[in-house]
Amino acid sequence: MRRFLVFIVILMTLLFFIESNDRIGLTEYKPLVDITNIGDKYTLTWSPISYFAYYEVEILNQIPEKDQNFSIALPLHRIIKYRTFENSITINQNFPESAYLRVSAHSLFHHPLGSYSDFIPITKTGMNQDAMQTKPLSLIHYPTHTPASNFPMLMWTTLPGAVYYEIEFLSSPPENPNGLFPSRYQIFSSREVFTNGYSINLSTYPNDHLYWRVRALDYTGDPIGVFSDAAEVRIDHTLPPNLKPLSNTGYKTANMPVPLYPVFSWIPITGATSYEIELTSAPPENPNGVQPSRHRLRQQIVTMGSDYYDETPLGTPGTYYWRVRGLDGNGTAVGVYSNAESFVVDRSPGKYAATLGDSITHGGGAISYSPADVEYSFQTYLSFPTINLGKSGDTSASMLSRFDADVLPYHPMFLIIMGGSNSLRGGVPGSQVIKELSAIRDKCLVHGIRPIFLTLPPINPQAIQQVFNEETIPEWQKEFAVVNHFIRQQRYHIDLEPYFTDGNQTLPLRYATDGLHLDIEGKKLMAQIINANWASVTQ
Repeated sequence: MRRFLVFIVILMTLLFFIESNDRIGLTEYKPLVDITNIGDKYTLTWSPISYFAYYEVEILNQIPEKDQNFSIALPLHRIIKYRTFENSITINQNFPESAYLRVSAHSLFHHPLGSYSDFIPITKTGMNQDAMQTKPLSLIHYPTHTPASNFPMLMWTTLPGAVYYEIEFLSSPPENPNGLFPSRYQIFSSREVFTNGYSINLSTYPNDHLYWRVRALDYTGDPIGVFSDAAEVRIDHTLPPNLKPLSNTGYKTANMPVPLYPVFSWIPITGATSYEIELTSAPPENPNGVQPSRHRLRQQIVTMGSDYYDETPLGTPGTYYWRVRGLDGNGTAVGVYSNAESFVVDRSPGKYAATLGDSITHGGGAISYSPADVEYSFQTYLSFPTINLGKSGDTSASMLSRFDADVLPYHPMFLIIMGGSNSLRGGVPGSQVIKELSAIRDKCLVHGIRPIFLTLPPINPQAIQQVFNEETIPEWQKEFAVVNHFIRQQRYHIDLEPYFTDGNQTLPLRYATDGLHLDIEGKKLMAQIINANWASVTQ
């Protein structure tokens, strides 16, 4: 045994000498990284080190301010870390486009061994820089053999960060394709486009064809990217009008469970000033009609926007259908009901995990997007199944009041809890929010549910005032800090707040256009932090 210990000491000393000796060149090692990616699949390879070592690949939400060879600042910026003994790794994750990565070698005595690689932006790793992502793509076409009636419905792909759109109708193909400025062939244009679709009345248009294109705009009206390719619309003025809204609800397409409080979205139609939503228990017997279905469960009139936030929870398992029709100022039908869209309510995803909270949990962002736009839901990017029990506008008090009715029927193993922002910015003391979160925690424990709390990201009062014209209490930072201190004392928690804080201790606009609701980048970052910490809070 003594000889063995002596051997180990000699071996450790030798390894330390080898790693520290500049003549061998280990201290000069710096990984040169090559990256390819397709979609969310990243393949990294780098120059190997001529020594027995392992490698770390770190994904960071921003570059630390300190020297890159210091790791002291990294815990606040690291989203996730991977380790491998190979000089390559394949990662299949949906990271924020603002994220960075770096690679380093590590040995028994040196962390790192040599130097870190340069920081590499995720957005410069290949496909994310595709120019096609800077312009919308037309989704509905009207060629000569399938022309439009006098009421064509137009639809296009969304662009991340777009708050609204500018659509332009032209008499000829534009002289400045994919440009930033209006065409001299413009017939009509509009910036009153708050979703990725548009309906226009061409009954007085004298010709049989025109062109259209669209571009995305940010909150201030500045362009995001360029105009889309101009699309030709062939028109047959003799065709009967087929005027009906189009579903723009993404749960089914994304194979996402419908939230307990569903949100339905549609492309509006010209001439309608309000809409009637109908929920049915079976396919309507009168498609393309204007009368209620005999299978109607409930209906609701929507007077603003093209989204409906259902205030009644829909938790009974089964297959349901929804459709919408337009109404004019007198309540008379404009066109007909949209095609009925089916969706399934299934409690099984909630047996493992559920998410409870306010609008950040419910979904939506970038001012114009609702929870029906699933790319604005952090649950979309989680690596495990969940059911969304969030409700927009919730306070910590309302979360507590609906716990028994909304959470207990699912009885999840794990309940992800984030709430209190609406309470705090409205003037409710942090101590009161803590009481309500504590009561939610206690209810979980009584019923065998593990509560996993998320710290509250900061807000940006200036942006909130600009977008919503709402004041925020001056001492909001103090009250948020009180609640987050409580959350960090809980046995099971995930600390989001440091990742979303700028130098002024507010929420950066790159994560939330309106200063409150996280956009796509924020939701991706939020989900990846949860994914990276999930094993530690569920074991």
